[in-house]
Amino acid sequence: MTDLAVRSAMSPRTFARRFRETAGTTPYRWLLQQRIFLAQRLLETTDLSVDAVASQCGIGDAANLRDHFRRVVGTSPNSYRQTFRHIAS
Repeated sequence: MTDLAVRSAMSPRTFARRFRETAGTTPYRWLLQQRIFLAQRLLETTDLSVDAVASQCGIGDAANLRDHFRRVVGTSPNSYRQTFRHIAS
């Protein structure tokens, strides 16, 4: 976040406050949500492993993806894929 603040010519605290006023969430939560959206799209449209999806999304590994995905979406990546794969086809 410090890099984004510097690029925006703001202190980290001001950047975080303005970001939250504009986006309605913290920079970290916004970025995590974007990564989860990408993971959902990849799970729906590719045969990539959960580990490969995690890597593509910048989440790291399958364990991190499963943890964040379950917290945000409410289900596991594999269950999500089984439910929504046919809809995207």
